[in-house]
Amino acid sequence: MKVKICGVKDERTVQAAIRQGVDFLGFMFAESKRRISVEKAKELAHFVPEHVKKVGVFVNPTIEEVLSAISQVGLDLVQLHGDETPEFCRNIPLPVIKAFPIRREEDIHRTKPYKVDYFLFDSAGGKYRGGSGMTFDWKLLQQLNISKEQVIVAGGLNPDNVQAAITETNPAIVDVSSGVETNGEKDLEKIKAFMKAAKKKELKDLV
Repeated sequence: MKVKICGVKDERTVQAAIRQGVDFLGFMFAESKRRISVEKAKELAHFVPEHVKKVGVFVNPTIEEVLSAISQVGLDLVQLHGDETPEFCRNIPLPVIKAFPIRREEDIHRTKPYKVDYFLFDSAGGKYRGGSGMTFDWKLLQQLNISKEQVIVAGGLNPDNVQAAITETNPAIVDVSSGVETNGEKDLEKIKAFMKAAKKKELKDLV
């Protein structure tokens, strides 16, 4: 199971996540309490080894904003959390993660026009796009007709429920932000606990 930790803002968190075996780190460029500047992301990128992928997270950006961040930070993937069109996604020169908030079954079918590398399914609600700390009905993902290798599950995941989410949805990647925070800041102990819980099945298979 691969893990993405989103909304990292400082070297301490980046280094801790890497030590615990994180696969993807998300830099939030959209309006959010976790937002950082491209310049700060560029600084943090120096601490990220090649095997950990750097993800730029945007909400309704211009193509120029995306290309600038790719160039400056050395992003590996682009995550789009807004109302970006299939055509906009096709113009991104990197693998694209397109996020979809899920309230009901019909929301699942909004993925059909998109030809992207990953589909991220998140809970709806909250002040910002994503990062609300709420889960959605994972059973709705049974309606998907895309490869599980393209599925990322987010929304309210934490060390206590991530294994249940994995069992229910069998995604390629699980994505966490608020679930590894205390008082709005990343908590290194919670990161460690989340990584242990998310990788549990994989570790058992190796024994």
